[in-house]
Amino acid sequence: MPSVIISRVRTVETQWIPLADGRQLAARLFLPEDAEDNPVPLILEYIPYRRRDGTRTGDEEMHLFFAGHGYACARVDIAGTGDSEGLLDDEYVKREQDDALEILDHLCAQPWCTGVAGMIGNSWGGFSGLQVAARRPPQLKAIVTSCSTDDRYACDAHYNGGLLLNDNFGWGGALFSYSALPPDPAIVGEDRWRQMWKDRLDNHKSHAAEWLKHQRRDAFWKQGSVCEDFSAIECAVLAVGGYLDGYTQTIFSLVENLKGLAKGLCGPWGHKEPNYGVPGPAVGYLQECVRWYDHWLKGIDNGADREPDMRLYLMDYATPHSHIDFRPGRWLGFPQWPAKQIGDKTWWLNGDGKLSETQDAGGARPTISSPLTTGVQGQEWCPYGQGRISSEGARDQRADDGGSLCFDSLVMDADLPLAGIAKIRLRVAADKPQAQICVRLNDVAPDGTSAFITFALLNLTHRESHEFPTPLTPGQFEDVELDFKPVAQIVPKGHRLRVAISSSYWPMAWPSPEHTMLTLDPKGCRLDLSVLASEDGLAPVAFEDALWAHPGPVTIKEPARQLRSLTTDLPTGRTELTALSDDGRFVFEETGTEITSWRRKVYGITDNDPASCVTQVTCHEELIRPDWNARLDCGITISCDRDNFYARGWVKAYERGTVFAERTYDEVIPRDCM
Repeated sequence: MPSVIISRVRTVETQWIPLADGRQLAARLFLPEDAEDNPVPLILEYIPYRRRDGTRTGDEEMHLFFAGHGYACARVDIAGTGDSEGLLDDEYVKREQDDALEILDHLCAQPWCTGVAGMIGNSWGGFSGLQVAARRPPQLKAIVTSCSTDDRYACDAHYNGGLLLNDNFGWGGALFSYSALPPDPAIVGEDRWRQMWKDRLDNHKSHAAEWLKHQRRDAFWKQGSVCEDFSAIECAVLAVGGYLDGYTQTIFSLVENLKGLAKGLCGPWGHKEPNYGVPGPAVGYLQECVRWYDHWLKGIDNGADREPDMRLYLMDYATPHSHIDFRPGRWLGFPQWPAKQIGDKTWWLNGDGKLSETQDAGGARPTISSPLTTGVQGQEWCPYGQGRISSEGARDQRADDGGSLCFDSLVMDADLPLAGIAKIRLRVAADKPQAQICVRLNDVAPDGTSAFITFALLNLTHRESHEFPTPLTPGQFEDVELDFKPVAQIVPKGHRLRVAISSSYWPMAWPSPEHTMLTLDPKGCRLDLSVLASEDGLAPVAFEDALWAHPGPVTIKEPARQLRSLTTDLPTGRTELTALSDDGRFVFEETGTEITSWRRKVYGITDNDPASCVTQVTCHEELIRPDWNARLDCGITISCDRDNFYARGWVKAYERGTVFAERTYDEVIPRDCM
């Protein structure tokens, strides 16, 4: 492990942060030993994942590193999670942001702080940084946001292109579990922890069901979406992520739209910080963060503000596989973004199935009614880039291509370097009032292997607005435009480019209420690619090796594992994808807490029956010490018919094997053009 031992740093296991309404939030501090005599800037990470046990190792790897480089770091549990008082209402609520302003006021007034602060975070923590930055607290001068979003509806785990994502339930099931866990009696007291746990369980919510009640881009989603007013963010923003991650679009959106200083960094990675980046190459992300904070929080002229606006990793071709350890390629530095080095290249989808640089005025109007399982060879919406057996990535696309309309180019006579956001314009008609469309760009090798490049989804009832969807008129052609997920990748000489269009994309997206047929009019179908046309003026890009601080000791009793399986029952035609994420069983030696944690997701659908779609998520958590034994089992099940979704759930909490509390949930949620 490329970890370094950090000296001259002390930790404060629990620092209470008082709020105006009487609640107290729990923080863990990482401080330079002499910070009281020589105050330093603050770096805040603010998330709900339990600083004392859930994220303990990762917190130490990052915050010890920053503290060793002259920063005071605070890892704060959001209200109602970990050991913090109060309740967790939902993700990203206004009260969470209000609390963050009080946190900054309190911590920046401490004698060890210079009064200025930065924020950092991956996923929820990245969201928090952006949302708090939009509130303009005077202490906050810079943030680093990774794997986050500026638009909670259009680019998050709930909806994509107006389609319901199964990640709404995968993530919803996980939060269903996290939000029901107890505080630690060693921190909040033996007399208080049970009452705090009971309060959490009494006020527990089925978050996935709540999100499912907001199928349009309404005020619920606009709150916390910084794209509603980019001008609200005035501090410096370093936006980070990967092409495999679900949130790639945010990097490009922030760099293009923030009026303050914003820089983008995008590699081949999944939903991880780049120092752990998979697929590799991982990079010295923590060193990049230190440079960023040194400039904006300490005023050091180190050139961090003069880095290229966008640093992109241009990926070479790789044989498709469900997991790739390392992706060959090279870094490109674009001094300005949008970049003058990137141009447009137009291709036409012709009726003869060819993808051509010239438009064919004639040709048939092809149709497609995809098998409902078209999409099973695709990647998950948000791969985490886990170990070798995680199988989250896209496999050979030929099976999914077989359920799609495919348009192939001629063999490339030169490399085609894609870089940025491609668009496709389609003229399409559906035979039902509700329909969906998925478009994939694939790289077809000489041997016929079809490798996934990127994709775009659209709920056709959302063709004009995510806020005000309207049903289709069956048989009526509509002109629609879709933006592909950003990517930088070379389609090599000798390969072909394929556009694959399907009317279903399960299990990533929930199917339409009825099995549909789409008809394309090629006269209105064109693909506009963003292509690296020149490398003149590009800036050099180099990173240090990935490093992190050496964390406290952990004893592994059972190793973590990631399992994926895909099965089809031939007599019934039912297909199920099962994904198990098992964190194993391990003990934090410093606290003596033994933890067991796993989550299982099962997605099921039967051929030609959209109403057969069912998603089940089951979670298990257990926390054990001689003085403490708390266990939580819970699950949610989502099913549907033509008109409604059915959201069911259950929670059972145990203390020393005896039921402490239990709840069930059962809701009917009408489908709203979904």
